[in-house]
Amino acid sequence: QVQLVESGGGLVQAGGSLRLSCVSSGKVFRATEMAWYRQAPGKQREVVAVIATDGSTTYVDSVKGRFTISRDNAKNTAYLQMNGLKPEDTAVYYCNARIIVLIDSAPDEHTYWGQGTQVTVSS
Repeated sequence: QVQLVESGGGLVQAGGSLRLSCVSSGKVFRATEMAWYRQAPGKQREVVAVIATDGSTTYVDSVKGRFTISRDNAKNTAYLQMNGLKPEDTAVYYCNARIIVLIDSAPDEHTYWGQGTQVTVSS
């Protein structure tokens, strides 16, 4: 009933920029917390950035000052602006969101994941 679709990944040289988008579709009433995770080959998935409904944000230390998470509440969409990319940022990036749907007019909240988008940074 709910899908998260990421886009914007690709291949970029070190120092370059990319902007990821995560669009929620389906029977979405409202998205609450939205986040970006990443998983590099052979490593565990890690949270990169989180944005709450009120716009407050948190970042993993390795991306502070380089990445910016934002959202458009009217579109239930999240973005990740990535500047100053480094080879160690290479990973599959996943969107994660807590979505409220209405079941017989009653709110029901679940966590959803996107399918992931590949970001590759060459040195």
